[in-house]
Amino acid sequence: MALELHHPDQLPASAADTPLIDPYGRAVTYLRVSVTDRCDFRCVYCMSEHMTFLPKRDLLTLEELDQVCSAFISRGVVKLRISGGEPLVRRDIMWLFNRLGRHLQSGALEELTLTTNGTQLPRYARELYDCGVRRVNISLDTRDRDKFADITRWGRLEQTLAGIDAAQEAGLRVKINMVALKDVNGDEIPQMIRWAHGRDMDLTLIETMPLGDIDGDRTDQYLPLSRVRAALADEFTLTPLAERTGGPARYDRVEETGGKLGMITPLTHNFCESCNRVRLTCTGTLYMCLGQEDSADLRAALRTDASEGTGDRQLMARIDEAIGRKPEGHDFVIDRKGRKPAVKRHMSTTGG
Repeated sequence: MALELHHPDQLPASAADTPLIDPYGRAVTYLRVSVTDRCDFRCVYCMSEHMTFLPKRDLLTLEELDQVCSAFISRGVVKLRISGGEPLVRRDIMWLFNRLGRHLQSGALEELTLTTNGTQLPRYARELYDCGVRRVNISLDTRDRDKFADITRWGRLEQTLAGIDAAQEAGLRVKINMVALKDVNGDEIPQMIRWAHGRDMDLTLIETMPLGDIDGDRTDQYLPLSRVRAALADEFTLTPLAERTGGPARYDRVEETGGKLGMITPLTHNFCESCNRVRLTCTGTLYMCLGQEDSADLRAALRTDASEGTGDRQLMARIDEAIGRKPEGHDFVIDRKGRKPAVKRHMSTTGG
């Protein structure tokens, strides 16, 4: 049953205490927030090499990001992931982590995490731990230096490896995210499993997602993880695990290493039935589904509340209205004829 929607002037006083339930009965408890569309890499599956980034005036301020994240936490969000772009390149970003840490201290928020390429972790890992962050996802698609340079265009493998070292030295749990790319890194997956698990890090494999125009053709990049898993099963004993971390990954235990292997498969296996998450862009646009274009403008509501002195009234009403439109699932598909992305916006603007 769909939510009953309210005009802002009719919003119940108790709205700030009510959980966010979508039309399919799923509680929204996980918010992913892109704090910037900028990055110090230009990964071939994520963005064009010569990106036009958003003007800074279009971005939510750090104070506004804190306000909207806090609003979601008051409505039952218990897991918050900060992403980008590369989140740690945003100026004064640690102010936001420090502010959000208060919700961990109060118990309202169970986990504050981030997804990063690792380049800034030698600078920020210890401070992140002090803010209450306990684990991070680090993107690493290859341990071959030349391939790494080709995939990231602007990156150096040593930067990300140093970030992994810094994170572990600071006490952060690390999970490696590896995008599976056809004819690029598929042959490295077994050795990546052994390396990651040997360093007490989980590994999650991700199918390339059809978001944003890039300088290339995703039909050339797409490697079905169903095929990867079948090949891995010839080399490893994979035991399916029932546990979920709040995200879309499904996990196996690799018996030979004792570590966990996750797979995110938006194309070969839809993960929508248990979706509990929404995504906020750095401009304040809320996407109820990664694979749909429908969105809600929270920036306008934030700034209307600020100008009219109405607290979070407009913001809460806009959030309610948006969750009432959350779809049952996405429509991801690799367009082999038109060779166009399923969704035009880039992953770097969507909240990871």
